[in-house]
Amino acid sequence: MVSRRCRMVVQDEMKKIGITCVNVDLGVVETSEEITPKQREQLRANLLRWGLELLDDMKDILVERIKNYIIEMIHYSEDTPKVNNSEYLSEKLGYDYAYLSNIFSQAKGMTIQHFIIMHKIEKIKELLLYDELNLSEISYKMHYSSVAHLSNQFKKITGVTPSFYRQLKNNRSDNLEDI
Repeated sequence: MVSRRCRMVVQDEMKKIGITCVNVDLGVVETSEEITPKQREQLRANLLRWGLELLDDMKDILVERIKNYIIEMIHYSEDTPKVNNSEYLSEKLGYDYAYLSNIFSQAKGMTIQHFIIMHKIEKIKELLLYDELNLSEISYKMHYSSVAHLSNQFKKITGVTPSFYRQLKNNRSDNLEDI
């Protein structure tokens, strides 16, 4: 639960069934009173209609929090962490990175690093489509050591170079203008 919309949905759905929210944060909701089993099931059903799920298992909650911090860091934060990703996640979540990494890999079937790379590539695609930044600026913004490193990783994941990806977008725009 990263976006304001998700937080608002959770708060609204809890209010509808008579639960007072004290705090809604990344994957965790704090209430002023105990939730009854009936309220829990009603909340589960209501959230599911919004495409959200209620997590009960602490490991699932931790994995969800890891994902949310990564998504927030890559897609929504203008000020990226000054430390490396493992230190950032350990600091935010209060757990040793090796523990976080093991839990995440078991639950998701991929490493935290791979999850980060996949989201960085998605963000790079978005930046390429906006066509406001050149590759050097994107490389700097996304904390790559060089344009070559960004390009190699992008091609490894997508099968095409960033320049070719941007060109595909431009070709589509040109084709639409011809219609």
